Amino acid sequence: MKRETRFAKLDKRFLDRWSPRSFLPDPISDDVVATLFEAARWSPSCFNEQPWLFVYARDKERHEAFASALVEGNRSWAGKAPLLVLVFARKAFTHNGKPNVSAEFDAGAAWMALCLQAQSLGLSCHAMAGFDPGRAHEVTGVGKDAYTAMCAIAIGRRGDPSALPEPVRERETPSDRRPLATIAFEGRVGS
Repeated sequence: MKRETRFAKLDKRFLDRWSPRSFLPDPISDDVVATLFEAARWSPSCFNEQPWLFVYARDKERHEAFASALVEGNRSWAGKAPLLVLVFARKAFTHNGKPNVSAEFDAGAAWMALCLQAQSLGLSCHAMAGFDPGRAHEVTGVGKDAYTAMCAIAIGRRGDPSALPEPVRERETPSDRRPLATIAFEGRVGS
């Protein structure tokens, strides 16, 4: 499916970005990995709190441990990506200890920055809600009391869809989006 929009000024990166499931096992260099997280680092956040925490795995042992936090359906394809990331959001502000109700929103902004940076470097990302948060805390050593486990991300160069298991292979295409009129309203919804 070719994604299209009537908005000529829309940056092409938004149309080109999608979440594939087929990844090549090619390793990702230290410099590229650091660049991905540097992009996330520059994301905006409430009180400049920067509540996101990215914990990643590339070596075989850690990679297998991180993959064990994924639900089985995601493990079948995401486990082949050379870089697995678990994303967390710090629950409380560091300056006063009060709950940070914007932390998850801010972590989402950081994830999107990472994703767009990956795309500019020829990589693809696929974020997943299909993971076990308890296991994510366990394999990373990130404390449950201080952080919420948000998602898992598979990152790598896009692979051949034929390498995917059959039920997943048929979904290996960019998806369309809801019409703009259903997600953005001026003033009041339903007016």
